[in-house]
Amino acid sequence: MDVRARFPIFERLVYINSCSQGALSDAVRQSYENYLRDWDEQGAPWDYWVERTESARASFAQLINAEPDEIAVTTSVSAGVASLASGLRFAARSKVVLTDLEFPTIGQIWHAQEARGARVVHSPPEQLQEAVDDDTLLVSTTHVSYRTGAMVNVPEVVRAAREEGALVLLDAYQSVGSLPVDVKELGVDFLAAGVLKYLLGSAGLAFFYCRRELWERAWPTATGWFADEDIFAMDIYDYSPSPTAQRFQSGTPPIPSIYAGIAGIELMEEIGIAETREHVNRLNERLIAGVDELGGTVVTPREADRRGALICIASSDVTALVAALAERGIVTSERDRNLRVSAHAYNTEDDIDAVLTALAANRTLLA
Repeated sequence: MDVRARFPIFERLVYINSCSQGALSDAVRQSYENYLRDWDEQGAPWDYWVERTESARASFAQLINAEPDEIAVTTSVSAGVASLASGLRFAARSKVVLTDLEFPTIGQIWHAQEARGARVVHSPPEQLQEAVDDDTLLVSTTHVSYRTGAMVNVPEVVRAAREEGALVLLDAYQSVGSLPVDVKELGVDFLAAGVLKYLLGSAGLAFFYCRRELWERAWPTATGWFADEDIFAMDIYDYSPSPTAQRFQSGTPPIPSIYAGIAGIELMEEIGIAETREHVNRLNERLIAGVDELGGTVVTPREADRRGALICIASSDVTALVAALAERGIVTSERDRNLRVSAHAYNTEDDIDAVLTALAANRTLLA
């Protein structure tokens, strides 16, 4: 299929920044038109909008090989993880182990639990086994680092946690949609991700997976009426959370973002996530080889099975380098003094060559 034609931004720019935001497709644009039409024609079609929420739940469950009742529909990764954190108790076990690759929201949420008795420890992924002990309640790890593009060996993390009886939370925002993610194969207990990046949706929609055997393990105190066992009971006299993963939801779902999220997921399924992974790996091999020829430094691991879609390139002045590429119509981003180049299904070898040409013209900004 002609993927690129479905993303109008490429008529004007070389967009290679999906680690920040996926490009806008015709399908997602149309989904917002559909939302406005339904709102305009029906006024308040809440029965249908609740059905759309359930469709989003089912779509994401299929994407990661989970069951729909193991999925909470949330507004962000922060909302899902905060709900979990609020529902855990730190009396019997107090330790939460984080890798040093985490996105800020993950570290901030777990450190906020120190006021409730949590003890937070940071560790390089390769040293997690030494950090996890019999006081560890949970290990929280990213799947792909937003700073380096490195992929964590999740099965090894799970093995280390299981040996000490600890739970595992996976932040898959930088991986889902760019490569196949299977919660059963990975063995994680919880997973949080959103549609903003490689799933081609818009801001405001995320998902939280909880393995069914653990539903009763957490009783979130950060909650709302859509987390109740019966959202239409309108009961204000007790706290009766859903017996499923829906207990990790909160208030009214983000209906416009749900329309867009479903459209984005369906488009990625049509394109093929496994096929996208192969395509992007080929583009990234071309990018890495080109940076090597320029004498630049690729921060991301070179082995394809140790990285996600994101390639990070060291820079002596990354803000200036991002701006220089932007002047040439190339959209990238920066983190941790590194240039971030993140190809997706819609990118081509010509895009990679345009990036390399721009880097060659700004070789003094490579570290």
